[in-house]
Amino acid sequence: MVRLAPGLAVAAFLAACAALPESSPPPPGGFELSGRVAIRHPKEAASGQIFWRHSDDADELLITSLLGQGVARINRERDEYRLVTGDNKVYRASDAESLTEQALGWRLPLAGLPDWVRGQASPGRPAETRRNASGGLEVLQDGWRIAYEEFREGRPFRLHLSRDDLEIRLIVDRWTE
Repeated sequence: MVRLAPGLAVAAFLAACAALPESSPPPPGGFELSGRVAIRHPKEAASGQIFWRHSDDADELLITSLLGQGVARINRERDEYRLVTGDNKVYRASDAESLTEQALGWRLPLAGLPDWVRGQASPGRPAETRRNASGGLEVLQDGWRIAYEEFREGRPFRLHLSRDDLEIRLIVDRWTE
């Protein structure tokens, strides 16, 4: 099992995959974003950049180290997920959480993330929306706590996702809808 490790191991993954290929604007209902991400769980912590293109039928997500070297490339086409590592190991699963846990050692909540980065709970699934002690917006859904730390132009700019002993911090630098 490949584990996301601090330091040099992070930079070893996907050195050739530093950015998503150029494309036309996202389809209606889709988006493209880039930003910074930090992941922390009991065994390790890492930070880097994230590039994500989303539509209803597909996702293409690239997580890179701070030096721009790839960590993981995750693709979704309908209900099939694939993750490719720098040493060309390919992992497949029917959901992103089990796929990323198998390949990287932590669970990426890709099922809810498209809605959460837009500042809303995923429709059709139980959720609780509330204000935290500081007055900030929080969504509790699928076992995840999504805290919105900052909004800009009506969109979430800083998010803090947590579940059990995993924390994911996301800062969105650029949106395209």
